[in-house]
Amino acid sequence: MTEGLQYAYAVVRDTGAPDAAPHTLDALEGLRGVAGEPVRAVRHLGLAVLAGPVPAEDFDEGSLRERLEDMSWLEGVARAHQRVVDTAGADACVIPVRMATVCRGEEGLRRMLADGRDRFAAALDRLEGRVEWGVKAYAAPPAPEKPSAEPSAAVSGRDYLRRRSAQRRATEERWGRTEDGARLVHDTLAQLAERARLHPPQDARLSGESDHHVLNAAYLVRREDSSQFAVRVGELAERAAGLRLELTGPWAPYSFVAPDEAEGAGAGA
Repeated sequence: MTEGLQYAYAVVRDTGAPDAAPHTLDALEGLRGVAGEPVRAVRHLGLAVLAGPVPAEDFDEGSLRERLEDMSWLEGVARAHQRVVDTAGADACVIPVRMATVCRGEEGLRRMLADGRDRFAAALDRLEGRVEWGVKAYAAPPAPEKPSAEPSAAVSGRDYLRRRSAQRRATEERWGRTEDGARLVHDTLAQLAERARLHPPQDARLSGESDHHVLNAAYLVRREDSSQFAVRVGELAERAAGLRLELTGPWAPYSFVAPDEAEGAGAGA
């Protein structure tokens, strides 16, 4: 392990207390980062970045480029990164830094804060007291048609094609209804949120879901309105025929840092 490279997780306000954002740091007590390292705050210009030392053999510029091709390693880093950000954001406003942002020493972290000071401060002002909730909607595929009792020889080619065409139309109509239902869910929840963002449907190979993914949305909600938002999702889940809703959160506002996206500096900063 070397103190030379510092992995950055999130930016918070420097409260001016002896320790930056003391409540946030209390929550991080004992929490380990992407390399099993302790996470601490480096303060500069009214801001603080949560960061920890990581080994050069995994995180210097050349090694990191190769490591990012290793999906198993990348998944572990992503989970650890999110764990730190979400723990810090449980009771404070945090601006997540892009995953795999590595700086050279504390000086590199301070330079990142200085370069992005206006963007970070604007995002903290805009997102103070807000959290992100995620809602996904899935539609189960139609049940396979039961085999006909008629002997196959009794079904003409024209009849077979007519039946297959009717099946396709029924399937398309069903998907249309579920997509309309998902649109209604999104429109309803967007009215309860300050901002909403639609993400592309998740790849089934990554999610492990066999059902059709028809909604993948994020909602920026005031922290005090979170219970009301969750209740409304539950009500919609009971009424949304043909849809299965999945609620996740509350999270740090990952989806709403943009347009002031906290990307920070890359390796070598």
